[in-house]
Amino acid sequence: MSKKKKQETQVNYLDLIPEKAPQLGWHRDFKERVILEVENKGAFHTIAQKFFGKPRFTKVHLDAQGSFLWPLIDGKRSVMELAALEKEAFGEAAEPLYPRIIKYFQIMESYHFIRFVNMPEK
Repeated sequence: MSKKKKQETQVNYLDLIPEKAPQLGWHRDFKERVILEVENKGAFHTIAQKFFGKPRFTKVHLDAQGSFLWPLIDGKRSVMELAALEKEAFGEAAEPLYPRIIKYFQIMESYHFIRFVNMPEK
């Protein structure tokens, strides 16, 4: 391994501040769970919608803890602050708290549902 790969900075996800993607719609269902609405854009999706009856929006249903966190993401609170709020609301059901919440935000970022306001440059 080269020295550059060894010196990559590790990101502390607990210090990052998440912000929702502005183009992403969401609402709550009758069970108070959050449903994210992702618009299917692009040429392939347009063809699939017209010829194969595919929906314009894909719906992503969040679990209870994800539904609790989603409205709290405001671009001002850090992941650590959000974790504390989740711990307060769910108690022992939130455990293992930090690995679980970090994985949640990694997945949300990978699908471009959120971005981190203070993510360091790579």
